[in-house]
Amino acid sequence: MTSALFSSIRLGGLELSNRIVVSPMCQYSADDGCANDWHLTHLGMLANSGAALLVVEASGVERSGRITHGCLGIYSDDCEAALARVVAHCRRIGTAKLGIQLAHAGRKASAQLPWQGGQALTAGADPWPTIAPSAIPFGPNWHTPREMTEDDMTRVREAFVTAAKRAMRIGFDAIELHMAHGYLMHSFVSPISNKRTDGYGGSLDNRMRYPCEIARAVRAVTPKNIALGARITGSDWTEGGLTADDAAMFATALKNAGLDFVCVSSGGITAETRNPPDLGYNAPLAATVKKSAGIAVRTVGLIVDPKQAEAIVAEGKADMVSLARAMLDDPHWGWHAARALGADVQRPPQYLRAGPKLWAPAAAR
Repeated sequence: MTSALFSSIRLGGLELSNRIVVSPMCQYSADDGCANDWHLTHLGMLANSGAALLVVEASGVERSGRITHGCLGIYSDDCEAALARVVAHCRRIGTAKLGIQLAHAGRKASAQLPWQGGQALTAGADPWPTIAPSAIPFGPNWHTPREMTEDDMTRVREAFVTAAKRAMRIGFDAIELHMAHGYLMHSFVSPISNKRTDGYGGSLDNRMRYPCEIARAVRAVTPKNIALGARITGSDWTEGGLTADDAAMFATALKNAGLDFVCVSSGGITAETRNPPDLGYNAPLAATVKKSAGIAVRTVGLIVDPKQAEAIVAEGKADMVSLARAMLDDPHWGWHAARALGADVQRPPQYLRAGPKLWAPAAAR
C-alpha cells in the first residue's frame, strides 16, 4: 500500500520527498541572537530525522523582535554568520531540506525564558520596549506595547525583507513568515488585539493588510525556487476571535500575495487563552483552510503517531504535517513512521546498517 505521508510534494520550486516537517521550535539558547553549538547539535540531530523539511526556530528580524534574550535572530552580520555555520553543518551531515521561520514577537517580546517563568521581563532583567497594532498588553503584568506608527510599520517590513535576503545568502530552501501564536503579525489580524481605527484596523480585510504587505514585500525579493509560506492562526480559541473561516480568507489573501503554503496552528492571542488538549486539534481547522484557499496546507499540534499523521494527509485534511515535541522525544521519528507505513526514507550512509534491509530487528518491528 502506498503511503500518502511518504509521497512527494512540490511547494513552488521546492520538491520535498515526503510530507513530514520538523516544526520550528524555539530553543531560547542563542547568544545575543546568534546561533551556537547548541543549535549545531539540535538541528544537526533533526536534519536526519527522516523529515523532508527541517525549519529553524522563529528568528527575530529585529533585536527588539525577539521573544527573550535567548531567542535566535537574523538581524545582523554576526547572526547571519553564526547561522550560516549551523546550516552548512546540517547540509554536510543531514538529509532534510532546510527552512527558517522569520518572526517579530510584537507585544509578547521582552519576556523571560520559559524555564525562568516565561513572564514579562522585570525592570532589573534588561527589558525593552514592545510594539503592537494597539496599545493593549498581552495579559496581566505584561508590558503595555506602543501602538505602531506608519514609520514603525515601514521599518519592520524592511526588516523582514532584509532578513529574507540574509536567509537566501545563508542558503535556506524555504522561508516561513510567523503570523501566528499572538506575535506581531497575528496581533494585526486578530480583532482581540487590533483595535486600530485607520486602514489597518476594523474589517478583516483591513486587519490582514499589513501582514499581506509584508508577504508581498518578501515575495518580491525571494525567487520562485525558494518556497515561501506563513504560519497562520486557525482559531483564537476565544469568543470574538479569529475562526477557521477567517483563516481560510487570510490564506487566500496570502496565496494572492505570492505565498506557496500556509501552516495552520492556533491560539496564543492572550495570556489567558488555552488550546484544546486533543490530539491533532488543528487538523479540522487546516481542513477548512485547504478546502477554501487553494494553497498547500500544513498543520501542527499534538501530532504524535504515524497512523495519525498518515490519516491527516490521506483524508485530505492537510497536505503536510509538522511535528515538534514528537521529534524531540524521538529524533528518528520519520524512520520509524516509514517502517510503520511500509515506506522508506533517506538515511546517512553511516546509519544504513540500522535500516530494515541490513538489520533484521528493524525489519521485524
